[in-house]
Amino acid sequence: MNALAALWGAIVEAWQEVRIHRTRVLLSLIGVGVAVCALSSVVGLASIVEQRMREGNERWGGRPAMIAVHPSGEDAASQERVDEAWSTILKRHDIRYASKVGDASLSVQFRDGVTSVPARTVDLDHATMHRTVVKEGRWFRSADEQLLAPPIIVNEAFWRRLGSPALATHPTATVLKGDSKVTAVVVGIVTTPESPDDATAIMLNSGVDRLGVAHLGPPYLEAWVPPEVAKPLVAAITAEFDQALGKGMVNVDRSDYLAYEDSDPLLPLKLGVGGIAVLILLLGALGLVNIAMVTVRHRIREIGVRRSFGATGARVFFAVMMESVVATVVAGAAGVALSVLVVKNPWVEERLGDGMIADMPPFPVEAAVIGLVAATAVGALAGLLPALVAVRVKVIDAIRY
Repeated sequence: MNALAALWGAIVEAWQEVRIHRTRVLLSLIGVGVAVCALSSVVGLASIVEQRMREGNERWGGRPAMIAVHPSGEDAASQERVDEAWSTILKRHDIRYASKVGDASLSVQFRDGVTSVPARTVDLDHATMHRTVVKEGRWFRSADEQLLAPPIIVNEAFWRRLGSPALATHPTATVLKGDSKVTAVVVGIVTTPESPDDATAIMLNSGVDRLGVAHLGPPYLEAWVPPEVAKPLVAAITAEFDQALGKGMVNVDRSDYLAYEDSDPLLPLKLGVGGIAVLILLLGALGLVNIAMVTVRHRIREIGVRRSFGATGARVFFAVMMESVVATVVAGAAGVALSVLVVKNPWVEERLGDGMIADMPPFPVEAAVIGLVAATAVGALAGLLPALVAVRVKVIDAIRY
């Protein structure tokens, strides 16, 4: 109890000293507050960049852990056997997210002529498994599988060639099916950074027959499972397919980006962010030490008077250090608050995310903790040298100063 009372008394005394010397303290703490703001902002902004990189990888290869099944047979009978075995496997292992993925080609009648448009055939879960971002409109719904006019989702190039109609008007695209025509309804628009100028489309597997298209190759199967069960599940699925279809009829493996990395693929980014943060912190600490030394030299006479009235060296040491710590903690809190305003600014999030982040991360708690801990550490280190100088001052010399 006495120790807590002494600590609280030291903090109150340090705050009073900070208020007395507020002009010099304010000037010295501007640099610390800016450094902490920069440090927390770098960590916070890095979390957005990291999320964009992660979602980009997951959009391409699927979320961890994504199991892909590639059949070797190309005839319809083989595909039916694969689909039947796959349905049984999904039920047996209680796999919630799965999709059949294939490539097809649509002959679309645009205003400027008929164009063969690459199309991806998927199931409903594909958007969740690959973090698909629908820029306008919506993703497929279960009721879409029963519609007479098959729904499609197109990219911006496809949409522009349709004349950029409002989705609220339920725009349609005419697909040529042999000598006949089929009407497809556009329900959503996605961004395709890899081919922004080429028209592409996404359609449900249930709409393949209605649109009169055929897969360009055997479609493959995907399942999203927890990473910790991925390895044994790959072995189990392989064995079950071998038993149902014959050995070597399918190839089962992971397709997500973590399957090809021996280490964290985002490690270079994290190391770069860490290096910048440390540099910012060292610059802030250096400026504070210089000003703290000047402040102590101006207070040598005051320190000598306090020592002459019985203040111990430990008390003087702790008081001088606590002044620096209390001041930097306040500056650190202000810096963290400013960092939150910067990182969570909608303009900043839009520029860094570029509309490709489905789950925008909140301001990371570790950024705030790092900022406050850094401010406290800087205050302790910056106050250490001045505190040692204050303790070593001889009382008689200090009074004469």
